[in-house]
Amino acid sequence: MTLLLAVAAGALIGLSLGALGGGGSILAVPVLVYLLDQSASQATTGSLVVVGVTSLIGAIAAHRAGNVLLGHGLVFGLVAIGGAVAGAEASIRVPEDILLAAFAALMLLVGGMLAWRQLRHRRVDDPRHVARPTLDDPIITFSPTFACQCPRALKVLLTATVVGALTGFLGVGGGFLVVPALLLALALPMEYAAGTSLVVITITSAAALAVRAGSGAAPDWTSVAALTATSAAAAVAGARLADRVGTNRLQAAFAVLVLGVAVYTAARAVPALL
Repeated sequence: MTLLLAVAAGALIGLSLGALGGGGSILAVPVLVYLLDQSASQATTGSLVVVGVTSLIGAIAAHRAGNVLLGHGLVFGLVAIGGAVAGAEASIRVPEDILLAAFAALMLLVGGMLAWRQLRHRRVDDPRHVARPTLDDPIITFSPTFACQCPRALKVLLTATVVGALTGFLGVGGGFLVVPALLLALALPMEYAAGTSLVVITITSAAALAVRAGSGAAPDWTSVAALTATSAAAAVAGARLADRVGTNRLQAAFAVLVLGVAVYTAARAVPALL
């Protein structure tokens, strides 16, 4: 039964990763905790394997398609290792209830961002609405005029450290944060940012996993392996699904799913802190 749950959950994670280009890995920790009966520390460690392997496969596919700037990804990823190591070290010392509460807060944030994006797109698509550029528009936010004027090296250091710390502490890929970071810090074209982000996530996940190796309780590697293999395979099907089903519909469904899991996680984690 445990393996069947791992396979089903892995398929869901892979489909969302393949169809939406990210986000699915944030479901790995709740799946490992509440469906596969892992502790928070075990789940965040196992999640790094799911995230790292799936990102590596995705990065290889994106590189073959010519959508990866490998040098930029390697530089950003290597700089992010410091944050990943610090985040992984911190997660080992944080009580598991706090770890789950922090993860629930992250899921609520991501779900809220996805829901806001959907509402914003619907408003823009409404023929009665005349879209006007705002400071929230990504084209303006990441343009040289509005971007931070600090040296690029400092921007890379700050954004990469934050991205790495998030991956190391909570065991998530952080693709929702890596792509904007690459746009801001390295001024990458959007068509390369998503593929290059997979290189960054692979590096930071490997660094965080190396720190966690041998510390704390090891996850159930059989369940993690089943989750990882199914997720990687389903990612291919997810990419094909995106061609047949509107991306907006998929994003809306995923936003509802993330918010639902976030509320459930918070309901389980917060009372334990009180």
